Amino acid sequence: MTQLDFDNEAIGTAPGDSGAPVVSSSVDLAKTRADGLGCHAGKDQMKQAAQAAGKSEVLEQYARDYPAGPHDQPQSMCPAFGSLRVGLRMRRTATVLSGSACCVYGLTFTSHFYGARRTVGYVPFNSESLVTGKLFEDIRESVYKLADPALYDAVVIINLCVPTASGVPLQLLPKEINGVRIIGIDVPGFGVPTHAEAKDVLAGAMLRYARSEAEQGPVQAPRNGRSQLPTVTLVGEMFPADPMILGKMLEPLGLAVGVGVPTREWRELYAALDCAAVAAIHPFYTATFREFEAAGRKIVGSAPVGHDGTAAWLDAIGDACGVPAAKVGAVKNMLLPAIRGALAGAPIKGRITLSGYEGSELLVGRLLVESGADLRYVGTACPRTRWSDADREWLEARGVRVQYRASLENDLAALAEFEPDLAIGTTPVVQKAKQLAIPSLYFTNLISARPLMGPAGAGSLAQVVNAALASKSRFDTMREFFEGVGSGHASGIWEDVPQDRPEFRERYQRQLERQAKARKAEEMI
Repeated sequence: MTQLDFDNEAIGTAPGDSGAPVVSSSVDLAKTRADGLGCHAGKDQMKQAAQAAGKSEVLEQYARDYPAGPHDQPQSMCPAFGSLRVGLRMRRTATVLSGSACCVYGLTFTSHFYGARRTVGYVPFNSESLVTGKLFEDIRESVYKLADPALYDAVVIINLCVPTASGVPLQLLPKEINGVRIIGIDVPGFGVPTHAEAKDVLAGAMLRYARSEAEQGPVQAPRNGRSQLPTVTLVGEMFPADPMILGKMLEPLGLAVGVGVPTREWRELYAALDCAAVAAIHPFYTATFREFEAAGRKIVGSAPVGHDGTAAWLDAIGDACGVPAAKVGAVKNMLLPAIRGALAGAPIKGRITLSGYEGSELLVGRLLVESGADLRYVGTACPRTRWSDADREWLEARGVRVQYRASLENDLAALAEFEPDLAIGTTPVVQKAKQLAIPSLYFTNLISARPLMGPAGAGSLAQVVNAALASKSRFDTMREFFEGVGSGHASGIWEDVPQDRPEFRERYQRQLERQAKARKAEEMI
């Protein structure tokens, strides 16, 4: 596909099925009397069950798209939160969860905590409805009730761990009901490593559906009309000012910023596909990039961060969009001195370790290095992809250790090895750093929520980072003040300091080990 046809009146639809009822297979009544495979079963057992239940193809694709690290799972919340967040941020999109009630409660609570004031649908189940196939029939019925074209463009159904392990076949749902698109995805914790990548699962599924619509005929135009200039689609969630900053940088090149993926409504998916190039701001959107490549779009990695990053990115965008080198050079001559000046005007001095799970950790690392920081370590929960290679190579050339799929153990080891003046990281990293009287900043709230691109981003980190570095004396004062209050079981001020009784812990550990051996023996029998 090289060109999209838009129609302000008509909306193309993907071919749907007949909507005929799905006949359940025969029921094994013995299974209905069992507890069923629950969340407590363990990752390996649930994965085996999912494969046996017909989910092998999905899990194999996830394994290719999101390769796991040496540890069980990186630092992240429930992966399904990522897909839920994408769906809840879209206009005229209903989101339904299929999973254990405890999981659904946690996910909906978290989504409202993050400001999503939207209803989340839920299809409850029990052991009987799960193993007899009734759960799928209940989901199907709920989808038909929800599919009102006056209210929705799309209905998204997300299988959590237990329905995925049990093989609930969302792929058998109709692709369209009454003009409303039906998107069913599996987002199990044993198949999708992080919530960041779960965003890609839904974004990629939607983009694939939209691409099939565009290939069939005219599709709905963007709400604000089509851009008169060739556009660059931005992939990844950014600080709200960054797209505007990018727009100012691209305008002299005769280009415009397109929509961002994940999008805010369905019709924006068509606009995202209708672009001159794709900017992989966050490099872990593997399924999304696959759809853009299938549509014949060029993808540019990294981002215009700092002096070197901006220069390289402008060259890459110019090459992808066929902009003359002289025009690109003129824009660089205009922007780069301003960026260099902003960096020089807000220097950062101090040794830093950096880690997070947002996907922008390498970009932030580049900006810190160009600001003068002695950056020793960058850890990210996301996997290595070819779209982050340029950032990794740049950092490693300057002596920075880059750790993909970083675990908490990796981050804490870096904290111990490099003894930084400032630790930027996840909540447990920040907590550990404070225990060691090391100033620290929470990446998600205090670092990623700042502009990074172009001249505006060049000095954006300096204020918060330098303020944190300057707080070292306060940590030393607090440590001195609380010296002698104890730690662990003896923390606090006591008339009689509690005595540690390790024999109690040893006795209970032996009991737990005996119970584990007994369970293993029963399983073998």
